[in-house]
Amino acid sequence: VECAGGGGGGSGGGVGKSERVSGGVIKLSYEFKPTDASSRFAVVPSTGAAVLLVKDVNRPDVFGLTLDVGHLMAAGENPAQSAAAAAAADALFGFHLGDVHSRLGAEDGLAFGSVHGAGALELVYWIRASGYRGHVYFDTFPEGEDPVREAEYNVRAFKRMWRSSARLEAAGMGAALAQHHAMGSLEMQEGLASKQ
Repeated sequence: VECAGGGGGGSGGGVGKSERVSGGVIKLSYEFKPTDASSRFAVVPSTGAAVLLVKDVNRPDVFGLTLDVGHLMAAGENPAQSAAAAAAADALFGFHLGDVHSRLGAEDGLAFGSVHGAGALELVYWIRASGYRGHVYFDTFPEGEDPVREAEYNVRAFKRMWRSSARLEAAGMGAALAQHHAMGSLEMQEGLASKQ
């Protein structure tokens, strides 16, 4: 899904992805992973550490981050907060979206928003509010489900949340969040849900 408009790891914890852009420049995106089955140690175990790595490499628009919801949850992070931090550092190159039950070092790879619906909407809100223009990828592991059907569901869920995020922004969500008005933001979400 390509976003427009709006404001697999390995041992040791990360994987790089590259994409050729105009002018022959190759963009490299690092995806941190705090733990996996073969290693309980990661050199880059969190979004904060990954943002510091991007700053140390100091290749703006060439080296950045791909954030994976499963990895963020395994690191004990709030995916929306991680997205906002990476975007604020101009380090956000991509997303792997899915859902998980726990953060015990295991990746469930469930359909996007199937467990943490409110958290998924919050993440999409911050992706949109950051002005992110790029791709999101669905990193799910359908075992008993039809993989095509799950992929179609993931795309529909993301697009629905993108539209909902636009409606929340239009209703004043940004101002409510800036004022730390928790009940106001919850009531806006409640109003949105009642209209769907």
